[in-house]
Parts: sequence; C-alpha cells; structure tokens
Amino acid sequence: MSIVALSATSATTLAGSISFDLPSLFDNFWQLTVDGIAYGSIYALVAVGYTLVYGVLRLINFAHSEIFMLGMFGQYVGLQIMGFAPGPNVYSLGVGETILYLILAMLIGMAVAGGAAVALERTAYRPLRKRGAKPLIFLITAIGVSFILQEFVHFVLPNFKRIFGAIGIELPTFLQGLGGASAEQPIRLVAPQEQFSLFGASVTNVTLLIVASAFILALGTDLMINRTKFGRGIRAVAQDPNTATLMGVSRERIIILTFLIGGVLAGAAALLYTIKIPSGIIYSGGFILGIKAFSAAVLGGIGNLRGALLGGLLLGVIEMYGQIVLGSQWRDVVAFLVLVLVLMFRPTGILGESLGKARV
Repeated sequence: MSIVALSATSATTLAGSISFDLPSLFDNFWQLTVDGIAYGSIYALVAVGYTLVYGVLRLINFAHSEIFMLGMFGQYVGLQIMGFAPGPNVYSLGVGETILYLILAMLIGMAVAGGAAVALERTAYRPLRKRGAKPLIFLITAIGVSFILQEFVHFVLPNFKRIFGAIGIELPTFLQGLGGASAEQPIRLVAPQEQFSLFGASVTNVTLLIVASAFILALGTDLMINRTKFGRGIRAVAQDPNTATLMGVSRERIIILTFLIGGVLAGAAALLYTIKIPSGIIYSGGFILGIKAFSAAVLGGIGNLRGALLGGLLLGVIEMYGQIVLGSQWRDVVAFLVLVLVLMFRPTGILGESLGKARV
C-alpha cells in the first residue's frame, strides 16, 4: 500500500474517532464546568512556577513538572511515616482529623518539592548563569534534568534497598519498593461524596477541598508578590535586574525565592492531584500535567502571575468541554491545541499586555 493510501486511511480512522457530541456538552455543561475548575485549580498552581521563573530568568523550566512529581512522592512517603498504609480502602477518619493529616502531608510535599526546586537551581542553572550561558543552553539543560529526575525515580529509586543493603544499611519499609514503572498503590484519605448540587452539577467534598486549597494558596501568593518586600524584589528583578541590583536587591536571593515559591506550590498541587487521582503517583506522572500547566501559563500570559492562575482555570474547563465533544481520548490533545492556537493568534496570552510593565 502506498504512503498516500496509508495516510488517507489513518486520517479517516482519526476523523472517525471524533464524536462531535455537542448535545452531551449542553446536557452536562455545569458538571463539566465544576470538574474543569477542579483540574484547572491544580494546573494553575503548577503554572505559577513556570511563570515566576520565566519572569525572573526568562527561562522555561521544563524540569518543573518533575518537581511536581517529586512532591507527589514526598507526600506519599510522608503519609506512610504518619502510619497510613497503601491499600484499596478509604480510611474512615473524622473530618477534622482527615484535614489535619492532609495538611501535614501537603507540608511534607511542599518541603520536598520546594527543596528539590532550590537544589535544581543551585546545581543546574546557577553554574550556567556564572558562565554566561545562552538561553538555548538553559532550555536544553532543563529538558535534560527533567529526564534525569524521571529516570532516577524510574530506575534508581526501586534499587535503593539493594544499593544501601550492599553497604549494610537497611532502609525503612516505606522507602522500599518506591518508584519503578508502575504507579504506587494509593493511600486514600478522602472518599468523594456529594455535598450539594449547583445547577444540577454534583459538587463533591474533593472538589471543594481542591478549589478552596488552591484559592487560599493562590491568594497568599498574589498578596506576597504584590504586598511584601520579597514580592517587590521579585517584581523589580523581573522588570530590570541590573537596576534592581544597583538599588540593593540581591538577585541571587530573589532567584532562590522564586524557585522555592514555585516548588512549594507544585508540592501543594501534588497532594491535590493525588486526592483527585489517587493512582497518579508514578515517575511519569508530572510530564503531561507539567506541559498542560505550561500551556496554562502561556494561555494566561507567560510571566504574569494572575494570568497563570486564570489560564489554569480556563484550560481545565476547556479541556473538559473538549473531552465530551471530541471524545475522552482527545482530552490531552485539546490542551495542546489550545497552546498552539494561543501561540498562533495571541502569543502574549490573555493578560500579556502587562508583561512590559511587570513580568510577574
């Protein structure tokens, strides 16, 4: 069969898999919107890391998706340290106790992801800055570090028991068997339960927890960037790093703070994601989500904090609409299609007008 015939056959098959189910969109509009806001809240928190680093360093930190992944593993280990064992059943805890353990797990995930983000900047990007490397070198390094972190969890982490055993160190049970090609068996602290109905859409406790947590974190980040001394320093370096340095702002300290904030928010998003998708803890779990978060940052206006938050929410909703219209297999494609369209018709993003005045 000729290449032309194969291409025509593939195109026909591809077109045939698209449902164009518009009636389902109208019938499930509010439910899709609610679910999209939940996913979009997670995208928004991760997108802030991309947009802050770009605002300060003009760097697309593609390794940020793996910082999110490390946050997932961090909170997972943290829950095991607190006495929770993986399994198919949901723990029957009271509301107050469940919230307490979730907060503790989130803090652990934030500490792991934040620490990993700072270590990434110190070991991978700082030496390049000292040598005056070109932007392309930074980009290649970011992609390389992304794969290194993935493969570390994929191949090295599962062998920790054997590696440390060879030198006479016995690892705790919760550090044995982590990583590898399979997803971790989930730890379920929250069972989805409907709390109320909104225009016929079911709003569960999981959705409320995700949206409320993301809103508090986003509000706190926005206030810190716009109302505090550190925030003014970040905005100053983003606008004009040379002048900011002359005015006494430590650029290195601001860079560390920027990576730390992005990592901390990624760690928080990691817990929210695993509450929504308990089986999502896997070495490649941050890759697609990270690209979606980057798409959200571009959609809102890369380098604009509020744009990243808005872009995340919009992308989550658009993704859910596209999934019901085109078919579930097209869900990820919709997110990337949005990225392509934004780059084609409005490369500065929705709130991109402010980039020339304030990068974050």
